[in-house]
Parts: sequence; structure tokens; C-alpha cells
Amino acid sequence: MLKGISPLLSPMLLKVLCEMGHGDTIVIADGNFPAETMGKEGIVIRMDGHGVPEILEAILEVFPLDQYVEKPVYLMERVPGDNADVSIWKTYESQIAKAEERGVSVIDKLERFAFYEEAKKAYAVIATSETSQYANVILKKGCVLL
Repeated sequence: MLKGISPLLSPMLLKVLCEMGHGDTIVIADGNFPAETMGKEGIVIRMDGHGVPEILEAILEVFPLDQYVEKPVYLMERVPGDNADVSIWKTYESQIAKAEERGVSVIDKLERFAFYEEAKKAYAVIATSETSQYANVILKKGCVLL
């Protein structure tokens, strides 16, 4: 373990976050997401037993969001006609507003299959045990400016 770094950030996850370059993306996927299928061209990190909000919060402590694009955060849009509870998005908004000076304006939503296409291009996919539907998040990495 390291001081000042969440214990949720395992050695493998820290390595992946460090390896990622500007513009690379990472998916934090809910328990229903086809993580192994979408991540077969990248790295799949299993974080069973954890939910998306706790992992998102830990990652945002060390991960710069892309400052050169308007929307470096993507959520999977709810399918029309599906009345699934998406209250988890409010949690994400709060976490992102706390970590990002641009606030919630950096969040966009992608239609389900467009989200899958973006996920296939991701550097890594984190598979969680999150039970909320539409709880998937894509983060685009920015630069650390000194």
C-alpha cells in the first residue's frame, strides 16, 4: 500500500493508469457489461466485489481528465422505453464536479451501441460488481500540467 493513494488502486490498476497516454480511454463497467468481450483488444482488470462509484472516486484522485476535449467523460445512455433507475448518475456528477474544475459540463451520454464501439477502443476495461443498470463510464485521459 502507498500513503495518500486509495487501496482500491491495485498495483495492476496503477500500472495501467500510468501507462495510459493522453487521449487513451478506460471503461469502468457495471456487472452486466460484457467486459471480456469489449476488452479483448485491451486490458481487462477484474475488481469484483466493488461498485463503480468507489472505483471512479479513487481513479479521479490521480487521473487527469482530457483538458483538450469538451466531453472527456461518457455515460451509457438509457435505451428509449427502458425505465431503469439511473440515479447513480447523480453520484457520478457529484464525484466529477469535485474532481474537475469544469464540473459536470465534461459529461456526455452515448447511445448504447455507440458506447460499445468506444469501449472496444479503450486501453482498459475495469469489470466491477456494480448492480445498477447504465452505470458504465468511459474516461479519457488528459495531461498532467506542471
